[in-house]
Amino acid sequence: MKKKIIKALANSGIIRSFIAKPSPKWMVLLADLILIAVSCSLTLAFGYHYTYGDSFIFTPLCRAIIEFGTYSILALVLGTSRYIIRLSVIEDTYKLVLLVLTASGILAATSLLTYFVAGFFYFSFWNIFIIAMMAFTMMLLMRLAIKYLYISVAGVAQYKKRIIVLGSAINSFFLASALKSEFEGQFDPVALLSLSSRHIDSTVNGIPIIPFDPDTVAELFEFYKCDTLVFLSTQLELMRSGTADVFLRNHIKLLMLNQIEEFDLNAKTMPALSTHIHNIRIEDLLGREPIQTENPLIRSVIKGQVVMITGAAGSIGSEIVRQVASMEASEIVLLDQAETPMHDMQLELESTFPHIKIHLFIGDVANRDRIERAFVKYKPRYVFHAAAYKHVPMMERNPSEAVLTNVFGTKNVADLAVKYGVEKFVMISTDKAVNPTNVMGASKRIAEIYVQSLFFHLRGSSETPTTSFITTRFGNVLGSNGSVIPLFRKQIEQGGPITITHRDIIRYFMTIPEACSLVLEAGCMGKGGEIFIFDMGQPVKIWDLATRMINLSGLRPGEDIEIVETGLRPGEKLYEELLNKKEHTIATHHKKIMIARVRTYDYNDVCQHLEHLLGCLHKGPSHDIVAEMKHMVPEFKSNNSVYQEIDSELSTNGDEGNMTEIDVETRKK
Repeated sequence: MKKKIIKALANSGIIRSFIAKPSPKWMVLLADLILIAVSCSLTLAFGYHYTYGDSFIFTPLCRAIIEFGTYSILALVLGTSRYIIRLSVIEDTYKLVLLVLTASGILAATSLLTYFVAGFFYFSFWNIFIIAMMAFTMMLLMRLAIKYLYISVAGVAQYKKRIIVLGSAINSFFLASALKSEFEGQFDPVALLSLSSRHIDSTVNGIPIIPFDPDTVAELFEFYKCDTLVFLSTQLELMRSGTADVFLRNHIKLLMLNQIEEFDLNAKTMPALSTHIHNIRIEDLLGREPIQTENPLIRSVIKGQVVMITGAAGSIGSEIVRQVASMEASEIVLLDQAETPMHDMQLELESTFPHIKIHLFIGDVANRDRIERAFVKYKPRYVFHAAAYKHVPMMERNPSEAVLTNVFGTKNVADLAVKYGVEKFVMISTDKAVNPTNVMGASKRIAEIYVQSLFFHLRGSSETPTTSFITTRFGNVLGSNGSVIPLFRKQIEQGGPITITHRDIIRYFMTIPEACSLVLEAGCMGKGGEIFIFDMGQPVKIWDLATRMINLSGLRPGEDIEIVETGLRPGEKLYEELLNKKEHTIATHHKKIMIARVRTYDYNDVCQHLEHLLGCLHKGPSHDIVAEMKHMVPEFKSNNSVYQEIDSELSTNGDEGNMTEIDVETRKK
């Protein structure tokens, strides 16, 4: 019978319209005033007031009116009707306690004052206590009744997906209660999954608290007839630590609420909390505590300056453009040879940053004459050099292009930066430049060597200020062009298989905005000659990454989607490094950012080797190009590549490179 009544209420258009919105504040306040008036009237009816004289001011009715007025004014001041009743019983209870204590205190103080002045208590303390208890009890019961009615109607109003909420702390409780109370919501919390033993076997708001046991989690979800876990973004670190894998292996869907602050109890309209809950992405599980950079410092340096970004249409370069624009650079020069992405960037920037002058300059960094025109025309003060070829197997097949762009393109931009008085030149390098096993990584290492030796050469040969050359190294960025994650997503959508070069291959990952903010940070804090590296977190095993992505898609690895090993690609190695064995780091003021103390080389020797390398480019044979690269970078040992034979040749001839190494400290002196 009860369920039929509730269902009838749920299907009633009037009830649905009323209950889908928060109770009007004026209506809640009116109900409170009526209940306070009833409490005061009951004290009159039961004779808790006494008459002290003939004047009206001493009659029980007058004292009841004063008590009612005191409670009413305080109810307005304290805002007891401010919260959404169905969602905020705890806040309401706190306000009601504050109301009755404050009102009782005022009435008691008034009574004591009349006692000391006139010799009698104007209000009896028993009467004050009775009104407080009756008013508090009735107002609280009214709120509980509304909440119960709402939850009962909302629960049968439409189908809701059964879920379990992670945690038993106060925020998890708020989340479960709010979802349970949503009239047009999508979720029905059936349990709170506690990671501690403190609240086990308890019930909160009708929701049981159950213990988390990795070995029985599948049976637990089956018992509650649900396959979905919802958690807060504040619990993301816990999920990254391996807890998420427990659920994914048992084919439990993971949903996350971004921020509990998105749920505003003071909102004028009913907040749709369900709409802020989304599927967890693989990027969420790969991350770590974000590196926070000193944006005010960066802004003070960039604001009002002319900034040039090479490779501005790429995934890294375009994000640097956005961040520089957000810091109010006066002019930004976008340099790239990709016309369509450049056009897209122009449209985006005109829409987002209409007040900033944007200059599009189509050109190839390997074309010195063309790039020089940009320096002459725009006179940049800061240059962020992101232009490079980065695809390892592609560059292994085309070493001449890797050298032409990554080495001599960098040399062109660096030399022009000096010629036209650029204050700082920030080069974006890669972890593949450390102990390189491929042409791409070696080309980036040679570029590092050149800009660093150029800086120390200029500083040692001139007393006038020189361009500061700074390098940043980092690993793979999530969502960048050529990233493995978009490839895996596409392969899953196509039904598989997912292709992985080797079961044991591992990589570092970070987000594009994070990587680019660190590039800007390096540009501000660097004095020149440094190679900045930063905390990339723990490396990720690509096989585990693929398994997680399949599980996140609701599929089963090895059953629905196969994972196939294809073998290491040319030049590819199992793991990347941020420092080679001869290097160590120096701490900076930022705990997540370090300076690599690296070998540096004599500038004249470097230039001589670059002349030889340029000669090899003109002659054409890839063998000679790569051999000269190995002369410059003796730690460059090819892996799974046709160029491994060159390593054997150099080893047999005892030729391991002949550039003069100079210690950084010696160079600084």
